[in-house]
This record gives sequence, structure tokens and C-alpha cells, in this order.
Amino acid sequence: MNILALDTSTEYLSLALSLQGKVFVRELLAGQSHSQHVLPLLRELLDEAKVALTDLDGIAFGAGPGSFTGLRIGCGIAQGLAFGANLPVVGIGTLMALAESAGSPKVIACLDARMGEVYHAAYIKTSIGWQEEGAPGLYKPDAVPAILGNDWVGVGSGWATFSDALHAAYAGQLSNTSPDIFPHAIAIAALALPEFSAGRGVPAAEAAPVYIRNKVALKISER
Repeated sequence: MNILALDTSTEYLSLALSLQGKVFVRELLAGQSHSQHVLPLLRELLDEAKVALTDLDGIAFGAGPGSFTGLRIGCGIAQGLAFGANLPVVGIGTLMALAESAGSPKVIACLDARMGEVYHAAYIKTSIGWQEEGAPGLYKPDAVPAILGNDWVGVGSGWATFSDALHAAYAGQLSNTSPDIFPHAIAIAALALPEFSAGRGVPAAEAAPVYIRNKVALKISER
């Protein structure tokens, strides 16, 4: 299958074209300028691969959790491209994409959610894919869910911002941490492939982000 994948859920912009197993990638530390770079980088990818959007079988995007603005940009871009090319869309969880990027079968994925919180989930890789040991949720770093077992790898920006609290929460259970890993579009493409193959892509209009948090800023009284 031929799949375009993109993620704008963090400060990184990540794009990948997976064409019958051959992968073309563009990644950029975009900060808050995803909307300025995503389409030019996509054009570079399509030109390099010598394909058009209409040659693809589907478009996958990082559905969240993550930056509210970033998620809206990613979903909107995926919808617009898919609508114009009449392609199905699959949204992939960013925490699962972190797990896929980790190179380990046991992953505690944490993204810095700002406001003193983390987006958190835990996954174990099985013969049929990733199994949730802890569903995606929003937590204070010192109140993350207990996870059973050892040899976990911690990945994502939450492990950089709240290193002490998260290491204390999982003392003796970690084999390594990789705080610099972000949700790569290559991982999103890999996770989306079985979804498209199983016919679980949706029309562009039905694609939606996953926010988890209901507000984006603290009130003055909460600061």
C-alpha cells in the first residue's frame, strides 16, 4: 500500500511517504510554525518519490494527544488532502506512535502536556501489535498510574520535563529512558498500514483529533 503519514502534535513536524515498503521522510523542528512548512515539505516528498496524492491509498495523521493547535493543523491538513484526492483517513494515537518509535517491547510513553501535567500511556508489543497496559490519560507527574513489571523504557518529552518525578514513580522498573523521541510519521505510517488494510479508514469528514484535556490554559487563580 501507498500511505502518507504526518504528525504535528509536538514542536516537531514529521512527514513520511510509505510506498510499497520504501519510505521517504521529512522532519523539522518547527516550533509553532507547522502550518508554514507542512505543505512545502509535502511537495518535496511527492516530488522526490515521483508520485501524486491520487497515487496513494490513504492518509494517516497523529490524532493526539498533544498540542491543541498542532492537532487541529494535522487533522485539518489530512482532511483537506484526503478530501481533494478522495482518500480514506486514519488517525493514530501519538502515544502509541511514541511506543512504535522506541525500539523496545515495553514502553511508558509520556508527552509534556504543559500546565504541570503529562499525557501518559503504557504499551507492550505482542505478536498481534501493541497492547495497552495503561490507556492514554492526563496526569500530574507524581500521580501517574502504577505499572506492573520491570524493563520498561520511558520515551517522550515528559521524561525530559518531569524526569525526577517520573523516575521516582517507576523506581526500579526502568531499563532506559529516551526523552528526545517524538511521534515520528514513520511510526504512524507503520501503525496505519494494518488499519487501512483492514478497511478501517474513514472519510475525510469523519477524521477528528483526540484532545484528552478540556482546557488549554490555567486561570489566574490556578497559577
